Amino acid sequence: MKEFTIALAGNPNSGKTTLFNLLTGARQHVGNYPGITVEKREGYIKSGDVKLRIVDLPGTYSLTAYSQEELVARNFLVNEKPSLVVDVIDATNLERHMYLAVQFMELGAPLLLVLNMMDEVKKKGIEIDIDKLSSLLKCPVVPMVAKKGIGKNELIERMIDCSIQKRNWTPLTISYGPDLDPVIEEISIIVEENNFLTEKYPARWIAIKYLEEDEDIISQGDAKDLDVSNRLKSLVHKVSTHCEKTLNTVPEAIVADYRYGYIHSLLKGVIKYRFDPDRLDISDKIDRVLTNRFIGPFVMFIVLYLMFKMTFLFGEYPLALIQDFFGFLSNLASNYLPPGFVKSLVISGIIDGVGGVMSFVPLIMIMFFILAFLEDSGYMARMAYMLDRVLRIFGLHGYSVMPFIISGGIPGGCAVPGIMATRTLRGPKEKIATILTAPFFPCGAKVPVFLLLAGAFFPKSGDKLMFFLTIFSWLWALIIAKLFRISVIRGESTPFVMELPPYRLPTLKGLIIHTWERVWQYLKKAGTVILLISIIIWAGMSYPTPPKRLIIPLDKKINSLKIKLSKTNYDKIKEKQIQDKIRSLIAEKKKIALTHSFAGRLGIFLEDVTKIAGFDWKSNIALIGGIAAKEVIVSTLGTAYSLGEVDVENSSSLSERIANDPDWNNIKALSFMIFVLIYAPCFVSVVTIAQESNWKWAIFSVFFNTLSAFLMSGLVYQLGIKFFNGLTF
Repeated sequence: MKEFTIALAGNPNSGKTTLFNLLTGARQHVGNYPGITVEKREGYIKSGDVKLRIVDLPGTYSLTAYSQEELVARNFLVNEKPSLVVDVIDATNLERHMYLAVQFMELGAPLLLVLNMMDEVKKKGIEIDIDKLSSLLKCPVVPMVAKKGIGKNELIERMIDCSIQKRNWTPLTISYGPDLDPVIEEISIIVEENNFLTEKYPARWIAIKYLEEDEDIISQGDAKDLDVSNRLKSLVHKVSTHCEKTLNTVPEAIVADYRYGYIHSLLKGVIKYRFDPDRLDISDKIDRVLTNRFIGPFVMFIVLYLMFKMTFLFGEYPLALIQDFFGFLSNLASNYLPPGFVKSLVISGIIDGVGGVMSFVPLIMIMFFILAFLEDSGYMARMAYMLDRVLRIFGLHGYSVMPFIISGGIPGGCAVPGIMATRTLRGPKEKIATILTAPFFPCGAKVPVFLLLAGAFFPKSGDKLMFFLTIFSWLWALIIAKLFRISVIRGESTPFVMELPPYRLPTLKGLIIHTWERVWQYLKKAGTVILLISIIIWAGMSYPTPPKRLIIPLDKKINSLKIKLSKTNYDKIKEKQIQDKIRSLIAEKKKIALTHSFAGRLGIFLEDVTKIAGFDWKSNIALIGGIAAKEVIVSTLGTAYSLGEVDVENSSSLSERIANDPDWNNIKALSFMIFVLIYAPCFVSVVTIAQESNWKWAIFSVFFNTLSAFLMSGLVYQLGIKFFNGLTF
């Protein structure tokens, strides 16, 4: 059987993913390109004795390496040399989408154009002469409506025919005017004479990339032959200076202008309008409201609020089912496993660890489904467009808003899917800044801590406190992002290139595929790692065990009370007193075990430093446990305060005990909440940061976030003690 590789390419929002799903169906595999976090999607088509391997390249606007996606797409074409590049084009925006097609042709790739959304073209009164366009481009052109499957069979036939023909890689030559053409020719000669990168790229294409100051190509050139590379850079500098003086522009802009000029002349006789092309279509009319300067942000916040409302509304029941299931497993293990190491490991280390991750799946699935709907419908692009102006001040990107919202920008989110959502960012600098600041928001795991302490120290101002913490998290994230962008993540911002796609009703099949891909990534990345982490934390809080001389007397008292309770019929009041005494002794036993564990000793050891922020050893233990998962903080506080197991949903007893502790006050509570809000991301988030960037940034986030949290909490506590001690809020 003959096998050919087909590269499926196109601009974002061109319908490329819809076409990929249509062609490959369930016969697709999703992973990552080696060494990077950009998704690699492959699928197969079989027809007769021909097998087509379809590789879905990341959506990109150009082949100039501004982002990981653009670099991945370009490197795949150069290194893999596919039999055919299928460029999916939004036919309603033919001129703009042809910009990428021209770059494919300049690289020399054998091309097949898919003019998608031809139904929308017809509605807009546009006529496209397919045969003439194919003749001018010297490549096949297939009209399609991918979401309805129209044109699928013709496309498959054309892909097979083109692959069998084995067309040569022949670069397209475009004139870039009297200022650039001579230097392009001069650079091309130097490149050919020195075999400079010509084993991978056409000589003229290398010349154009040097003029565009493509960092990746220049870096490859420096590594190949620095002397030749410096000669080329000198020629580029000379022509750049000339263009700036005479034309008040740069070569990169001239290249773009001439490409669009070529496209415009190419399409002059191809596109015809039956009526005024400038009339407003439905999308434009909707945008008059949804992207309005005043109404747009208001509508956007309503949409985001409804997103979280629906997530928790529809996710509450399946969430409870999964929690009940793991509770059942825990009870089963408790009843059938003998006391000891194995029982503790299975219940606390394995079942509780995996259950903590799995319980998030319903919420994440619903959230990703809504997110996929917003993306596929075209509204996500509008949100990025509206907020880009504000976020750019802080070195971020319009696309940063959704990761922030998902992470807890509206309290109750989760940093893990928020960090994963940064894949929508084109700029690597903005992406890293967004990843590192996403964990600063009040996620659903932090909210119980805030509610606990609000009930203890701010009983009349809980809503105001939550509002303050939310606003503070946004301000902190933006300020830190700006700090990063002028220090450790310096560099020019990636251009915010975006076209607002027409509004479309997403297909259910597409939504399900997109949702499942993201949920599966979450399960693979979080579900496996959290098991190991849970076991490590369990070991840290369980070992070494305390001396038997401290535990045996308590066990004797507990057994004595249990025997007394079983052999004698007491009235309900007396029975409750004995049960309370048993619980108190068990809690005291747990407290002794905790103080003698590695975690307990570490908490006591850190107390001399953490007292600057008002934290005692019990607070330290809770915060150490919170590094694994913020959900652990409340239950760890419960153990530290001799309350044993604590129900997060009904923690009033813990709230009262903390409120009555002389070591606590409202200033310490505020300091503690700010620390929890800012300090190290949970372990699952850290692993996700590493997966979406690298381990260097993941480790950096742990130390930087913890240090900055301690400095801020210390400042709040020290100023509070000095100026506001004794006041109530």
